[in-house]
Amino acid sequence: MEDPEKSHLFVIFGGTGDLTQRKLLPAVYDLLESEEVAQEKCGILGVAMDKEYSDQDYRDWVKETLQNSHDLDSETFDQWCAERIFYHYLPKSNPGEFRKLGKKIKQVEKQLDLAGNRVFYLALPPTAFEPTLENLGKTGLNQGPGWTRVVIEKPFGRDLETAQHLNEAVHRNFEESQIYRIDHYLGKETVQNLLVFRFANAIFESLWNRNHIDSVQISVAEDLGIGHRAGYYDQAGALRDMVQNHVTQLLSLTAMEVPTAFHADAIRTEKVKVLQSIRPIQADDVVMGQYEKGQIDGETVRGYRDEEGIDPDSTAETFIAMKLDINNWRWQGVPFYIRTGKRLPRRLTRIVVRFRRPPVALFHSTDRSTMSTNTLVITIQPDEGVDLQFEVKTPGDEVEMQTHELGFRYGDVFGPIPDAYQTLLLDVLKGDQTLFVHADEVEASWGLYTPLLRAELPVHPYEAGTWGPRKAMALPDTYQQRWFMR
Repeated sequence: MEDPEKSHLFVIFGGTGDLTQRKLLPAVYDLLESEEVAQEKCGILGVAMDKEYSDQDYRDWVKETLQNSHDLDSETFDQWCAERIFYHYLPKSNPGEFRKLGKKIKQVEKQLDLAGNRVFYLALPPTAFEPTLENLGKTGLNQGPGWTRVVIEKPFGRDLETAQHLNEAVHRNFEESQIYRIDHYLGKETVQNLLVFRFANAIFESLWNRNHIDSVQISVAEDLGIGHRAGYYDQAGALRDMVQNHVTQLLSLTAMEVPTAFHADAIRTEKVKVLQSIRPIQADDVVMGQYEKGQIDGETVRGYRDEEGIDPDSTAETFIAMKLDINNWRWQGVPFYIRTGKRLPRRLTRIVVRFRRPPVALFHSTDRSTMSTNTLVITIQPDEGVDLQFEVKTPGDEVEMQTHELGFRYGDVFGPIPDAYQTLLLDVLKGDQTLFVHADEVEASWGLYTPLLRAELPVHPYEAGTWGPRKAMALPDTYQQRWFMR
């Protein structure tokens, strides 16, 4: 007898949208062709309001989309699409149209002999989240013959009040165990490995505290501008777009206590504790910036206000840096510096842990305040890996030291790393919420940053291709804590 858990239907709202085209379809295709899922029964139902496609029209669109990223055998792929891909046109968001969608879902499940397990993926603008959730609830699609799970893309709210309102809407229609608030950064292997790196290696966990660590830096840098996201980005800015979700997830995983078990609820509990322990952020510890015309990789790029679709008087921040203090036993007195921005010199995400200096400068007469220190660099992207910097003596009679490092690269050992979306979608099918964001996390995070949104802080200009405003470079207030620039 076939296992009903190995049978499922992906229902993608926003089935013809940019996210579906760029990320979801390639990830779902790779997942369904992977060893974990290849033998399972699975269908994909695209749902959209903008295109009145037939099933075959949608299959042709899917084929055109995937040909950009995959080497497909046309005949084989046509057969694959015919067996798995379907489409439903949803002209309006109301209960009547959702009942028609329910009939289409049952039709596809009967045709493919599926067990009734459903993933509703909301690849939609944030304004469409609540009406979609409400209509799923009103028409009974929040429950089915098998399990039903809903995946919600970021941004989850615009501030604390809107996040709470959206959580209420979700919980009116779905149990928390059904809800998967997705942050694709948590699907990156190097982010997941933070937990293994810390808690499976006693050599590091024993040093992971205020007695041995001087400061922690988290940088998420992008060399690109806003692309085609002007309408969204000018209303969001870097704080909403990156800090509240991606950067804060890295922060909480880096700073959390040891969970009672490697289980979603236990890990989420410790992440929330970190956020609740952060002192209110002071305006003097925050620097916002907006990129102006400059050069990246030798090419001149436009300033933010000259980008297509941007208000010439826009004050949206494209860069933000801040200092955070975690007021708990482990981290008391250890500053956490975070920064993120667009049109920086290169694409880079990394966590830098600077250890304390030796108490006495035994080996040379250099001022102790300028001594090099042991530094651990965890690179999330690109060139994923870990580097540990340490001091060695150079050959000769004199005691001279140089900084060298031990390095590890995931690609060298494991080969290509799976796409983050593929990893997270597999977890949705398994019912594993470890790498997804809980309601309490969302609200705790917005509780931290909402006062900054209301403070109307000054936005400083910075030249594209630099590391942000000069004031941000001076945010770390000691030589030891300066930004790691390699």
